[in-house]
Amino acid sequence: MPRECISVHVGQAGVQMGNTCWELYCLEHGIQPDGQMPSDKTIGGGDDSFTTFFCETGAGKHVPRAIFVDLDFGGGTGS
Repeated sequence: MPRECISVHVGQAGVQMGNTCWELYCLEHGIQPDGQMPSDKTIGGGDDSFTTFFCETGAGKHVPRAIFVDLDFGGGTGS
């Protein structure tokens, strides 16, 4: 049975930490910043965590299963 994990990152600090974590996950799994995976990498070659954290689109891009939310529009002092 396949398992999936969705990460939710909330607020400025949450979004910053989420970006850092997903950059590391992409490096670990060989995913380039544009979502492409080099052809010499094989999907699911004993790595079940790949499909747990990433979803492959119809165009062949790999996107993280994540939601980023930050409601601070201006970053101002609130006045």
